[in-house]
Amino acid sequence: MVLRIVLGTVYTAMALGQIASFGHMPRILSAYGLVTGGAAAMLAVALIAGELVCGIWFVARPRSKVLAPVRVYTGVSVVWSLLAVQAYIRGLAVDNCGCFGIYLSQRLSWFVLLQDALTLLYAALLVRSARTAPAPSHTGREEASRSVGIP
Repeated sequence: MVLRIVLGTVYTAMALGQIASFGHMPRILSAYGLVTGGAAAMLAVALIAGELVCGIWFVARPRSKVLAPVRVYTGVSVVWSLLAVQAYIRGLAVDNCGCFGIYLSQRLSWFVLLQDALTLLYAALLVRSARTAPAPSHTGREEASRSVGIP
C-alpha cells in the first residue's frame, strides 16, 4: 500500500510537471531520437494521461487490487525506460530526461537508467501482488442466498 501511495504521488507530480511545461514536451521527447513533431506531441499526451490515471488511482485507492492502473503504470514505465535505454545505447545527448517536464530536469545518464530500472521492478512487484491477491468476496444477493442454502 505504501508503495502505491509513493508511486502515485511521484507519477501524479510527473504528470503535473509535464502539463505545466506541455509546450516543451515534444522537443524533450524528440531528443530521444525516436519521434518528432506531432508524434512527439501524441506521445507526450499518452504519457501524461497514463501518469495521471495510475498516479491518481494509486493515491486515491492504494488498497485496490484492480489490475488496470497497474497495467497503465507498467506501460508508462516501459515506454520511459525504452526511450532512455535506446538513447543511452545510441549515445544521444539528452539534456533533460523530461520526467517532470522542464522541472527537476536531469541529464540522461546511468542514474536515470537506474531510476527507470527501479520503476520496472516496482511494476513487477505491483503486478505480482495484484495477481496473487485473493478474489474479492461476493456481496449482496449472492451472499444472502448462500447463507440460506439457495444455489
